[in-house]
Amino acid sequence: MKYQNVALHSFDYLEPEEFLTSEDIEEKLSPLYQRLNLPAGRLELMTGIQSRGIWPNGTRPSDLSTRSAKKLLAKSGIDKSDIGLLIHASVCRDFLEPSTASVVHHNLELNEDAMIYDLSNACLGVVNAMAMAANMIELGQIKYALIVSGENGGPLLSQTLDYLNGDLTLTRKSIKKYIANLTIGSASVAYLLSHKDLAPTAPRIIGGAVCTDSSANILCQGDGDTTSLMMETDSEELLKHGLELAKKNWNKTKEVLNWKNSDVDWVIGHQVGTAHERLTMEAMELSEHKTYTTYETLGNTGSAALPITLAKLVETNKLKKGEKVALLGIGSGLTSIMLGVEW
Repeated sequence: MKYQNVALHSFDYLEPEEFLTSEDIEEKLSPLYQRLNLPAGRLELMTGIQSRGIWPNGTRPSDLSTRSAKKLLAKSGIDKSDIGLLIHASVCRDFLEPSTASVVHHNLELNEDAMIYDLSNACLGVVNAMAMAANMIELGQIKYALIVSGENGGPLLSQTLDYLNGDLTLTRKSIKKYIANLTIGSASVAYLLSHKDLAPTAPRIIGGAVCTDSSANILCQGDGDTTSLMMETDSEELLKHGLELAKKNWNKTKEVLNWKNSDVDWVIGHQVGTAHERLTMEAMELSEHKTYTTYETLGNTGSAALPITLAKLVETNKLKKGEKVALLGIGSGLTSIMLGVEW
């Protein structure tokens, strides 16, 4: 994938007002911890996650996406009737049918000519949506694309806590496949992509690559509805496959962009936790590069994780004009899309 004309026009995000610390979660799991003689502090020690946000019960993904989109549109300065594409790209959806994008489109009162759809691809959704939107902009089919995500990890976290405390047959070994659930947080993002001529000073997406290892689709699977979700993850095997996939796709991405590691100024990856961050950077030989992380305070916010981290990095004013940024997207399945951005 190569792009000549695609700009990251503007972006914004929402965070929950309520947060649960890892200590709070361990307190809620005190029956399990006592029965299995688990040491306090184990969760934060293993993951590096201090807290994760939750939205109030009953919060719809479309509500979150609408709110973050309204924040974005208020500061973007564009005529929203020019938006030709709306993608709702989170794991969380209001329902299976119709698309959650249809609710957001109605809430925002967008143009009837705008194409809308949901794009669900685990934690890769927003990055995936960027690639799809970039294709349409590059072809001259649309002026602007609005990508939104509203992730609510509250139902998954609540259901997991009840399950872990209620199943007295669980052992130290059998609880491992549920630990990843305890790292999930909540957040919402909105990104506006445009033709570069409509945002001459904005960062440009210049291209990237995709790589998929679908043999790993069984390593992280969730089931349920929009208000009740359970997920089982083989974290060790998922990480092993993920490291191999990330290394392979990073090499493909560098070839497409004609980059070397030394050309890259910033690296932003998916926000899973300490081990994932360290080992992924090592696998791609990027450990010495500048990065920014949010998993410590937000947890793993699914498809919102990478884009909210980029948005928060921008707020620090550390990114300088002309710098090259690598967006290293990956999602269970396993599949990876990595994009190069010139600031």
